[in-house]
Amino acid sequence: MTDRIYSTEAYERSMTATVVEVDRDDGRVLLDRSVFYPGGGGQPFDLGELVIGDDRLDVVRVTQDSRGVWHWLEGPLPPVGTAVNGVIDWERRYKLMRTHTAMHAMCGVVWNRFQSPVTGGNMNPGEGRLDFEIPEWNPEDREPIETELNRQLDLARRIEVSFLDRAEADQDPSLIRTKVSLLPPSLTEVRVIDIVGLDRQADGGTHVHSTAEVGSVRITKTESKGKGFRRIRFVLDE
Repeated sequence: MTDRIYSTEAYERSMTATVVEVDRDDGRVLLDRSVFYPGGGGQPFDLGELVIGDDRLDVVRVTQDSRGVWHWLEGPLPPVGTAVNGVIDWERRYKLMRTHTAMHAMCGVVWNRFQSPVTGGNMNPGEGRLDFEIPEWNPEDREPIETELNRQLDLARRIEVSFLDRAEADQDPSLIRTKVSLLPPSLTEVRVIDIVGLDRQADGGTHVHSTAEVGSVRITKTESKGKGFRRIRFVLDE
């Protein structure tokens, strides 16, 4: 199994690692440790490069499976046992961390106002969208949600990461903010992201340490996704 550095140290930008498996047909390598987030929960995978001596190989895709974290490379693949240095595209990652934290904060604000679960979501660096089940939506709700979201972000709420045994997590339904639980049955430990005092939920992505790092957020559009369902799009207001 790969040591998933990003899971506990989201601000780490680089790592040393060893190639433990090579899939030459698919152009990818498995590493024993990684700072590269493999994607999930709407957050895209990281980009960056692996440095081997004087060679710099672009990391163009990252995924994970039961064996660990796979890195797709542009260029000749290093053999098993090769020591590598990995460096992520930090500017892109940090913007995704801010975006992902903004999404969780919006979940908290919408939940406090409507007690509405999330039915979908996605993000790119600096922008995202969340779908909610909100049967009683009024177009005038948009401005109060944006105002309250920015008020909460400005409070500089602390963001904590913890891990719960699956059995313990299953006893706390509030950890699941989606309409349907997306936790795979095989998961034995649940990672929890807590925006202290606002939102606490199971999540595997990367986040900033404080909501103050997010900055302000602007809702750009709200859309109907069928009766009782609403999509909210936002951007980080740079």
